Amino acid sequence: MKHSEQTKKLRVFLLLFMLSFFSYAQQKIPAKTDVLEKMVLANDYYMNKWPDPGTDIVKDKVRPSNIWTRATYYEGLMALYQTEPDQKLLDYAINWGKSHDWELAYKKISRDGDNMCCGQTYLDLYKMDPQPERMKAIREAVDQMIATDKIDDWWWIDALQMAMPVFARLGAITGEEKYWDRLYEMYMYTKTEQGGNGLYNPKDQLWWRDASFVPPYKEPNGEDCYWSRGNGWVIAAMVRVLEQNPQKHKEEYAKMLKSMSKALVKVQREDGFWNVSLHDPTHFGGPEASGTAFFVYGMAWGINHGYLKKGKYLEPVLKGWKALCEKSLHINGFLGYMQGTGKEPASSQPVGYDVVPNFEDYGLGAFLLAGSEVYKLAQ
Repeated sequence: MKHSEQTKKLRVFLLLFMLSFFSYAQQKIPAKTDVLEKMVLANDYYMNKWPDPGTDIVKDKVRPSNIWTRATYYEGLMALYQTEPDQKLLDYAINWGKSHDWELAYKKISRDGDNMCCGQTYLDLYKMDPQPERMKAIREAVDQMIATDKIDDWWWIDALQMAMPVFARLGAITGEEKYWDRLYEMYMYTKTEQGGNGLYNPKDQLWWRDASFVPPYKEPNGEDCYWSRGNGWVIAAMVRVLEQNPQKHKEEYAKMLKSMSKALVKVQREDGFWNVSLHDPTHFGGPEASGTAFFVYGMAWGINHGYLKKGKYLEPVLKGWKALCEKSLHINGFLGYMQGTGKEPASSQPVGYDVVPNFEDYGLGAFLLAGSEVYKLAQ
């Protein structure tokens, strides 16, 4: 009898605790209008800065506007359009594809994941309006890859986000298993074989950026080097493959999303951001928005689609989104604390609130992707 009463009390306590937690979390969930307002503000800032989507990017050299940085932005733009359909957003994306004749970056068939990234939006636009030219070049490039036995192209983890979702979209559109099969082979090579034993460390459940960061390479504090945005690329890749409902190997991508999320919540900063170095907060420590946005995106998507437990991951998501909106987003729509291009914590330093990165587009894309999933959680 005594045991039964103790069990009953424990159940009541747990119920009250859960109700208290969800009440607390619910108070922190922003309104949908607020989330959308932040997304539109950031996107308008950028579209006003780049009114012609076909304009070359002129920095240290001239680059076409469908390179990986800009292609990542269009992933976010399409997410914004799906959140709040606005014809000007769709026209902006279509005109971007047309300006490049729906070709890969640099207008050449390439195995380079960076140059393929634009194909994600081309294929999303193809699904909305199946005009053959929108799929022709990207499918030809992937088919040429599949025609060979080479599977080691994705030697840096950024490439997983650039290219994996392209293969996934082709698999979803055509129904041909060859895209799912080669996607898995190349991913698993990067995970378990690239650089000797793979770029994924199952012990820490995080990824080294490329073979040059595999131990014995260490951060100043003696920990392994796990670059924030690099791991952001990977978690985004898992989401953007899973959203295509892969016919094969779905369990692997879901498992990776879960394991990475578990590892990431342990190293989130108190202010909601993540550091550029996930295991060495003293190495260029401070808020960083691009990795943070990708982590918020991955976890929020995982909650919305039943892969992650809301009770565990809602709070980190809301903390991250709040940090991005209150400490990164300027009143004019500019996003601060955004690390510029590079490959490690030391790249493009310093990172700061008023520091304009060499490329603003991919960070905005990550922010819009994150917002699109937080919007679904919002009140």
